[in-house]
Amino acid sequence: MIERYTRPELKKIWSEENKYTVWLTVEIAAAEALSELKQIPKESLQIIKQKAKFDIKRIEEVDKEVHHDVIAFLTCVNESIGSEGRFLHLGMTSSDLIDTSLSILLKQAGEEISNGLDKFLLTLKNKALEHKKTICIGRTHGVHAEPTTFGLKMLGFYDELDRAKKRFEDAIEDISVGMFSGAVGTYANIDPRVEEIASRNLGLRPVSSSTQVISRDRHAHYVNELALIATIIEKIATELRHLQRTEVLEVEEPFYANQKGSSAMPHKRNPWKSENLCGLARLIRAYSLSSMENIPLWHERDISHSSVERVVLPDATTIVDFMLYRVNEIILNLNVYPENMKQNIFKFGGVVFSQVVLLKLIKKGLERETAYKIVQKNAMEAWNKKDGNFKQNLLSDKEILKHLSAVEIEDSFNPSYHLKHVDTAFEKVLGQIKEPVSCK
Repeated sequence: MIERYTRPELKKIWSEENKYTVWLTVEIAAAEALSELKQIPKESLQIIKQKAKFDIKRIEEVDKEVHHDVIAFLTCVNESIGSEGRFLHLGMTSSDLIDTSLSILLKQAGEEISNGLDKFLLTLKNKALEHKKTICIGRTHGVHAEPTTFGLKMLGFYDELDRAKKRFEDAIEDISVGMFSGAVGTYANIDPRVEEIASRNLGLRPVSSSTQVISRDRHAHYVNELALIATIIEKIATELRHLQRTEVLEVEEPFYANQKGSSAMPHKRNPWKSENLCGLARLIRAYSLSSMENIPLWHERDISHSSVERVVLPDATTIVDFMLYRVNEIILNLNVYPENMKQNIFKFGGVVFSQVVLLKLIKKGLERETAYKIVQKNAMEAWNKKDGNFKQNLLSDKEILKHLSAVEIEDSFNPSYHLKHVDTAFEKVLGQIKEPVSCK
């Protein structure tokens, strides 16, 4: 992934240096298991552990000749070890090394992403609690519906992302497997106990079954969960983009000192970070499809999946990690404008309180259809008119006044009516937590 969307932590994980370090760790773990089973001398193991090292330039040099990165790596490492290097990679095939190492790299990347999820979940929780009673308009079909709170919006995002984190943790567990089964996965040339011992020492579980590769449903599961995380982030970003539109202006992305929004228009304050997140989510969903297409391989293996994974897995993890830290920064420093939210609620004289009036009329004994027609007529006379005023229309309607007093009409426009069960909604998700928690 390009530097623009790469945090140092993920760059380090997917670096050539870390990849070959993990490769060497896996090879030594296999040698340790063989030694524990008395299949290679302990003295040879000690020499391997003392002398084994790699040089990336040398690996690249050999690879140009042999056109095989694992052979190039082993050649380089054996040059550092000497004759005892013959015990390295004993009974293994290339995929034993590559797939087990990939499991470790995905686990490392997954742990970083989990850290980002934890930080963003805390930010969403705090923002939800902070704006628990901040009234704003709820929209359906993009049109004003009824009042809600900005805190409830944030609470919903928190709930979705919390589920996504649990699913992603399952995916990390699913991918955290080691394979040391040799060509076509029969263990013909390597003791199955090597897989058990080496995997355990690497912090992995032995794979339940393999051909010459670990089945790619595990990798697809992992990337699919990344795609869900990215899509939830896109959902949040899309909401912020709508709420930042000039005619809405209920929230704004943070706008920093010396920041410029447009090369041509000095007044511009654009939701460009949220737009960026929406674009990146498209990439992750595309990677999800590629990962599923990696599942069907020819017979015991082919390498059609390899070229895909060299791009998709580093990029997908790097992008989602970046997205989490970017959206966290946005929400943490979000400009929220409660007064604008209030103004939007009472547009056209508070037409969004129509259902409250409707229900009061029904309780007074009117048929629902009759009450609906009366309320709708007054709402439509206010809708999209410069001086339209739904409340005033109701107070002037003789038919309405036959059933409701002016006080009852006025009371229908009290926003607190819509707050009465907000605490219950929060308790369903957060339990008894009532105050923001320190982000430190």
